[in-house]
Amino acid sequence: MYVIFIFGILAFLLSLILTPLIRDAFRRHGIVDQPDNIRKVHMCPVPRVGGIAITVSYAITMAVALLTPQPFGYLIEHDFPDIWKLLIAAGLIFLTGLLDDLIGLKPWQKLCEQLTGALLAYFGGVQIHLFRGSEWDVWFSIPITMIWLVGCTNAFNLIDGLDGLAAGVGLFATLTMVLAALANHNLDLAMVTIPLAGALLAFLRYNFNPASVFLGDSGSLTIGFLLGCYGVIWSHKSATLLGLTAPLMAMSIPLLDAGLSIVRRFLRHQPIFGADRGHIHHRLLDRGLRPRGVALLIYACSGIAAGFSLLLSSQNQFGGLIIVLFCAAMWIGIQNLGYVEFGMARQMLMKGSFTRLIDSHTRLQHLDDSLKKAEGIDECWAIIMDTSRDFGSGAVRMYAGGRLFESGIEEASAAPHWQVRVPLRDDQYINLWFKFPTNGTMNPGVVGGLAEVLQRNLSTTISAAEKPVLVAGNVSRSDEDADSSMPAKALAAINSR
Repeated sequence: MYVIFIFGILAFLLSLILTPLIRDAFRRHGIVDQPDNIRKVHMCPVPRVGGIAITVSYAITMAVALLTPQPFGYLIEHDFPDIWKLLIAAGLIFLTGLLDDLIGLKPWQKLCEQLTGALLAYFGGVQIHLFRGSEWDVWFSIPITMIWLVGCTNAFNLIDGLDGLAAGVGLFATLTMVLAALANHNLDLAMVTIPLAGALLAFLRYNFNPASVFLGDSGSLTIGFLLGCYGVIWSHKSATLLGLTAPLMAMSIPLLDAGLSIVRRFLRHQPIFGADRGHIHHRLLDRGLRPRGVALLIYACSGIAAGFSLLLSSQNQFGGLIIVLFCAAMWIGIQNLGYVEFGMARQMLMKGSFTRLIDSHTRLQHLDDSLKKAEGIDECWAIIMDTSRDFGSGAVRMYAGGRLFESGIEEASAAPHWQVRVPLRDDQYINLWFKFPTNGTMNPGVVGGLAEVLQRNLSTTISAAEKPVLVAGNVSRSDEDADSSMPAKALAAINSR
């Protein structure tokens, strides 16, 4: 059994030799990653071609293993008769990453190719079955498998933002699978994972801080895809969601980072496929850790996750307790990262801010509908009086159609308040007073919507009131427009305040 380590050593030596050769060749041709002092904080241009060295080393080692006489080649092809389909799918993912490194691809283009690779892997035997034996199992098996593979692929791509981070986390996940395979005498899984571990270990010699070569999308996407496939194979090709728990733990750090990124961007209404500085390693850097320290800390977390994974794969009796402890550890870690988005979301849900926001927007919609149906400025004023306190406004002044309307001004002047002035047509306006502090009676985010509703509807009403009316062939104007200037009493009332 221990002879299979020869293939790990072969991949290690190939990666150790090929990485500097490929790095220097691309550097001579100027194909490097330029720093931007925003997200790319390296000091000088660095080639992003580590994925080429790792993939070539792994491919050569696998070819040697498959062409080796019994038992190795026979063992792999006997248990994985469609192994070549899987390797072709991995090659497609590698080419996708390489094109993105060299010329840049749009997110939808990368996603389409990843889905194609995941589909090829599915027909290559990498399948998650939720309801094995059922006629409609395939309708769940295909999408769940593709989501898992695409998720793992992009998870390692997202975490690749620091020297040695993605490669090191990938190494921990790969070694976890190797140890689990050896412990369970799963030699076929050990055969396909040991070469990847050897290639990653050698690559870290050049990729750890300070890195002279980066992994690149060709490397991070390929590593994530292969580990996603081998995670399913670890579950003996008949994986269920529960059976994938151990592989999920082994890859929990990149998967957690990807999940947090999606939720964060959704909560902040930002593009899901966009880039930001909110990843786990960025949060740790913002806390004052150095890049090398961040990488080592995440390695330690990966090691702890690997321990949970191996413990779960060998202990069925205490599996539930292990999962609970693992989830508790992850929750504590997330809390210490200090994500403001999650704190705000929790506060909105627990303290009723979310329901108040829904109520405020519902009232805005009702106000909008009522003002649209109003006939004349007087009816608009009556509607505003009925609804203004619902939005936390204790006083309103409106100058429209040459007339001044006021309510609650004396009360507002007697207590701290702040104002919102909404300009209407010409020199006309509406002012709203809000108590300070609001004490939760009014959401400041709704004020913009309230101002927009009032401005749009009142301007329309004023415009309609100012239209000329034809009487017996003569043109006359409405009473409200008879005097285009503010009445003297109204002006004196405003100046006296």
